[in-house]
Amino acid sequence: MNPRALLSLVAAAALLVGCAAPAAPGAMMPPAATVPAPHQFPYTVSVATRGGAATDPMLSTNVSDADLRAAVESAIRDSRVFREVVSEGADYRLSVTVVQLTKPFVGFDFTVTMETGWTLVRAQDQQVLLRKVVSGTHTATMSESFIGAKRLELAVEGAARRNIEQGISALAALDL
Repeated sequence: MNPRALLSLVAAAALLVGCAAPAAPGAMMPPAATVPAPHQFPYTVSVATRGGAATDPMLSTNVSDADLRAAVESAIRDSRVFREVVSEGADYRLSVTVVQLTKPFVGFDFTVTMETGWTLVRAQDQQVLLRKVVSGTHTATMSESFIGAKRLELAVEGAARRNIEQGISALAALDL
């Protein structure tokens, strides 16, 4: 093969693949929807996350613990399901654990599924009030981005967004 043609082919492939970017907390936010008044709790909550992973730009988009925590905290504030999110001395402790992030290796449409475990504990007596596995799925298509890395990023963010939306709904359904 002609060296110039080979170089052009490699450059085109690099353009189509791109570098992986981490999932952005703002893009993982569900649409701002206020939880109905009876389910707006007058309590404080702290949020801890685990099981996430940093993104390696040469591999694929992931959701880090810090970015997931920021998105969950923002969603709680926006929904007003709890009065306030605090880092210490909270009435309740919410733990969100990434159990699995299923991503495609190649394809035209990228479907990503994010499975998390949501656990809410009352700080006063350590009683577990919610233990729920939440699964969110999102598909990003070629029409959203021609660049594979960007399409995967959009799919990961969408799966996280749906996941957080379901988690907030589960919290709002509690009778605290």
